[in-house]
Amino acid sequence: MTALRRRVIVGTAVVSMALALAACGKAGDKKSDSAGSGKAIGILLPDTVTARYERFDRPLMEAKIKELCADCTVTYANATGDASKQAQQVNSMITRGVKVLILDAQDSVGVKSSVQAAVDKGIKVVAYDRLAQGPVSAYVSYDNEKVGELQGQALLDALGAKATPQSKIVMINGDDADPNAAQFKAGAHKVLDGKVDIAYEQSGQWKDTVANQKVTAAITSIGAKNIVGVYSANDTMAGGIATALKGAGLHVPLTGQDADLAAIERILAGSQSATVYKAYKPEADATAEIAVDLLQGKAVTSVADTTATSGSGQNVPAKLLTAVSVTTANIKDTVVKDGMYTIAQICTAEFAQACKANGLQ
Repeated sequence: MTALRRRVIVGTAVVSMALALAACGKAGDKKSDSAGSGKAIGILLPDTVTARYERFDRPLMEAKIKELCADCTVTYANATGDASKQAQQVNSMITRGVKVLILDAQDSVGVKSSVQAAVDKGIKVVAYDRLAQGPVSAYVSYDNEKVGELQGQALLDALGAKATPQSKIVMINGDDADPNAAQFKAGAHKVLDGKVDIAYEQSGQWKDTVANQKVTAAITSIGAKNIVGVYSANDTMAGGIATALKGAGLHVPLTGQDADLAAIERILAGSQSATVYKAYKPEADATAEIAVDLLQGKAVTSVADTTATSGSGQNVPAKLLTAVSVTTANIKDTVVKDGMYTIAQICTAEFAQACKANGLQ
C-alpha cells in the first residue's frame, strides 16, 4: 500500500470518527434537553373543542408540577380529537425521553397499545380524567357515575310536576370512545328511569354540531310539543342543543357538564337549567402531585386513596373527587367563589339584566 493511500484511509477514518462523535454529542444533548436530566413529564390532552382543557387543565397542571419540582421539564401536546394523532404523540413522548406521562385519552380503548409501549420503555402513565386501558400507574378524575346522577336529578328538579313516567325527554350522551360517557349515562339512567320516558337517546360525540343534529332529528321524530326536557352530557353539546331548541320554539329544561362560561351565561339567561361543576384545580393538582411522586419513586397512595377498575381489567390506584350541580342559585358560591370566573366575565352587557335578576353583581 502506498504512503499516499495510507494517508487517505487514515484521514477518512479520522473524519468519520469525528462526525460520529459529533453526532453522538448532538443526540446526547437533545436527549438531555428533552428529558430534563431525567425529570421530564409529558401531558397529552384529547381535544380543543372542550374549553376546559386549554383554559384550565393544562396551565393548572403545568403550574403545580413546577411548584413541586422546579427543575422538571413539561412537554405538552393536544390530540385535537384525533385518536391516531394521540398515538403518534405518545410515540413522540417516548422518543423525547419523558419519565412520566399524564394522559387524557381521546380513545381509552384504542390507546391501550400506546400505554403498553410507554410502560415497556419504563415510563409511568397517569390516566387523567378518563381511565385509559392498559397498565397505568394511577388515575385521577371525578366519580363519574355520581356526575350522571347529579345531571339526572337536576333535570328532574327543573321539570318539577312535569316529571312523570309519560313525559318524553331526549337524552344526548357523550362519545362512546370515552369511558366517562358510559358512566355519566349509567348514573343518569339510575335517576331518570321510571321517572320520565326517554323517548330518544343518541350519542352527540361531545360535539355541539352533532348534538344539534341529533336533537333536531328528535324534534322531527317525537314532535316539539311532546318534548319536556333534554339531558345533555356536557356543556359543549348543550350549546348546540340550545340552538336547536330555540329554532323549534322550545323552552324546556336542559342539563350540561363542565361549567363552561357559555353554559353559566345560558343558565342565567334561562336557556339551560343546570351544569355540573368539577373544580379543575383539585383534579389538576392531584394529578401533578402523583406525577411528581412517580418521578421521584414515591408511593402514590397518599393522594390516590381509592381504586378504580379499567375496561381492560387493571385495578388502578385512584383519586376520585366529588362534583356539584350548578344552577342560578349557587353560581356565586361555586364558580365565582373558586375564582373560575369573575362577575365581570360572566355579566357582560348581554347578561347584565339576568345577572341583576339573580343577585349576581
